Amino acid sequence: MDIVFECTKTLHTPASQISFRLEVSQTLNFGDFLALFGKSGAGKTTLLRILAGLTPPDSAYIKVGDEVWQDGRFSLPPQKRSIGFMFQDYALFPHLNVEQNITFGLMDKTNLDFVHWLIEIMELEPILKRHTHQISGGQAQRVALARALVRKPKMLLLDEPLSALDSVMRLSLQNLLVKLHQQLGLSTILISHEITEIMRLSTKVWCVEEGKIARSGSVDEIFGAKLSGKVQLSGEILRKTPQGVAEIIDIVCASQVVRVLYPADDAREFEVGDKVLIVSKAFNPLLFKIPL
Repeated sequence: MDIVFECTKTLHTPASQISFRLEVSQTLNFGDFLALFGKSGAGKTTLLRILAGLTPPDSAYIKVGDEVWQDGRFSLPPQKRSIGFMFQDYALFPHLNVEQNITFGLMDKTNLDFVHWLIEIMELEPILKRHTHQISGGQAQRVALARALVRKPKMLLLDEPLSALDSVMRLSLQNLLVKLHQQLGLSTILISHEITEIMRLSTKVWCVEEGKIARSGSVDEIFGAKLSGKVQLSGEILRKTPQGVAEIIDIVCASQVVRVLYPADDAREFEVGDKVLIVSKAFNPLLFKIPL
């Protein structure tokens, strides 16, 4: 395998005294698009931060290709690891304009051909001189992504980068991520709670539960062959309205409400508040609870 990632760290859950041990021993191939899936507080962001060198582990062995990034005696500084990190809040610099944000991490600002290519493919030319408070959320996301890629990293780490966007913008940026992942030959690790997003983007999934990789494999292996139909949307059940032999189930999906007519007997297994996946098979909508 091209990437070896082993680490341990004791973690404390937010607002409690409960602690658990993060223990991971996994491998990846260059070019994989890996999704980390699991409940909040399971250790997903800590995994990314340890890989990036931003959080010290209790112990770790990280090898990328022929280069050891961390072992018991040595830890490569974050700035020397070939990683682009895109944070959930984008972490843009408010005192710099868009162009300055993108080029901030460049050591050599003389050859800017790749920077110009990134700006063009992300359609950022019209806003280069604007400051971050003058741009939209979708534009800020693309600026943060361009900044993460500007040094041509081997790995791209994404901590729920699309969670605050509406469904239309989210789909557009998912398509952009796939395009950049393929064109730049990246190894990408994405934290996401959206199964539709994971199925659209990733080649592998790690299910993280209390610091352990409870399951790993392809999307079909993790979420089951029953999801082999066309995945449409994921969301949360808002209400259920009995209609004799059927029930109307209203599901909040991003910024819209989807209404599904479902057989009453089958609808009994679902409750208001359940996270569900809508799958279309033979033109019939099917609902599946999302495993958490």
